[in-house]
Amino acid sequence: MGFGGSIFLIALGAIFAFAVEADLGWLNLAVVGWVLMLAGLAGLLVTLHFWNTRRRTVVARPVPEDRVVAERVVPVQDDRVVEEYREVRRPRRTV
Repeated sequence: MGFGGSIFLIALGAIFAFAVEADLGWLNLAVVGWVLMLAGLAGLLVTLHFWNTRRRTVVARPVPEDRVVAERVVPVQDDRVVEEYREVRRPRRTV
């Protein structure tokens, strides 16, 4: 049902229970309003329960083993020190 449907049922039930003064003979609108409010409340509680118990997936990628920083190199370029790292790539292992 969701949050929107539950809140709609609660609001519609409150309107029928407290604001409408109609006499339909065999149908009591106040009782219909209370039933709608209880149904909306039950739907809201079920929705909250399922939203709080759903699994949250965490995606973690493994660290690639083919890149290893072997040594730090500090080259000089136009009388400026430029920091960079040299990468050494290992061949991929096949399982």
